[in-house]
Amino acid sequence: MQKLVPQIGLKSAIFIVISVIVGSGVFKKIAPMSAELGSPVLVILCWVLAGLISLAGALSTAELASMYPDSGGEYVYYQKIYGRFFAFLFGWANFAVLQTAAIAALAYIFAESLIGIFPVSGIETALSVKLVASLLIVALTWMNYKGVTFAENVNRILTYTMLSGVILFIVAGLLSNQGSIHHLVQKSSNFSPKKLEGWNILKAMTVASLGAFWGYQGWNNVGFIGEEIKNPKRNLPLALGVGTIIVMLIYISLNVIFTYVLPIDYFIRLNQMPDKIAAVEVATHIMGKAGMLFVSCLILVTTLNSTNSSILTSARMFYAMARDRLFFKKAALVHPKYKTPGVALVLQGIWSVLLVWSGNFDQLTDMLIFASFLYYGSTALGVIIMRIRHPEAERKYKVIGYPFVPALFSAFCIWLFVVTIINQPYESIRGLLLIAIGIPFYWLFSKKKTGISDPDEITVS
Repeated sequence: MQKLVPQIGLKSAIFIVISVIVGSGVFKKIAPMSAELGSPVLVILCWVLAGLISLAGALSTAELASMYPDSGGEYVYYQKIYGRFFAFLFGWANFAVLQTAAIAALAYIFAESLIGIFPVSGIETALSVKLVASLLIVALTWMNYKGVTFAENVNRILTYTMLSGVILFIVAGLLSNQGSIHHLVQKSSNFSPKKLEGWNILKAMTVASLGAFWGYQGWNNVGFIGEEIKNPKRNLPLALGVGTIIVMLIYISLNVIFTYVLPIDYFIRLNQMPDKIAAVEVATHIMGKAGMLFVSCLILVTTLNSTNSSILTSARMFYAMARDRLFFKKAALVHPKYKTPGVALVLQGIWSVLLVWSGNFDQLTDMLIFASFLYYGSTALGVIIMRIRHPEAERKYKVIGYPFVPALFSAFCIWLFVVTIINQPYESIRGLLLIAIGIPFYWLFSKKKTGISDPDEITVS
């Protein structure tokens, strides 16, 4: 009988963490963050704090990953901690918006960048972007259907290419005669100091951090493929920690270069031009048209890589749900030749394509960040609950700074949840409604008497 088998080593797992996280956010989000904060120091600080908070979440998640290294990640942990209903709502939220919206948004940015380099004549730009994004999702879904090793090899090549491109961009920025240390400390000339006094600065930092957290989104995805990682109790925590730290260094370095080359007021003005990408503008100032083409190609690589890795990891959660009779039955099928959850991949691909046509990039990512932090906080809190409930359980890795690290991360998630509801009520309500739609599906799946009881008996003919 066929089932998912361990094929991914530590290095590949680290690459998956990096590739899922590094997508489009770091190249684009500095503009809205600058408009909110008006200071390059605060913008960089926001990326540092968001990185440290994400690292706290990753380290907390790593403890649970070392205890339950199965396909599904948090879906599996939540069953142990909070029960089947809460676990299902998490899985449903990922299918409805969290993971599928991430795939759709990344594919959308890839398509925008590609159309920007190679315009399609005779077709409206918005239509051509959605068509290209849809074709990308279909192609990458097919590639992942053909085998995890094939998809992982593509991920490895793209990650090496991305890291090389980022290093070249950073070096070019440091050597550029356009740069100035003064830019790094100069506040906006048109920014009212009162906007950053008292409560306002805390509110502004929280709102701006949504952009940074979109950039860090996805560090937990590697847990979804725990069943396919070699020596997962050791390698999963290492991949989460090392991968997140590497991404932090990349993001902070890039934002230092952005604000070194151009003054903060430039990015504030850029925020009024949604069709412009900050990193492309910086590269144009450094290297002219060659720089513009270079960064456009770099964004193509990063978004292609991140889309591929998201498709690879996310489908395993829906496979795990189906195996537990909490999703469409056939999503639990494993292809006998390719050893992949083929039906889960197809269902994920279809819904992701539909989301591409449902709204623009900002709408998708706003929904994504709000909903995801509901669950990130639950994971960190779960570490504390399991320490109290099962102190005797084997833990190959224990979170550093326990209980302060998971407790502070949980508190931050609650804070972000409240502030987001106040400042973005439409996106918040839309995200909550998408999650709530899963309740009747839970009742439907739970009432079914037929299903698959043994995962070893699941095959695709």
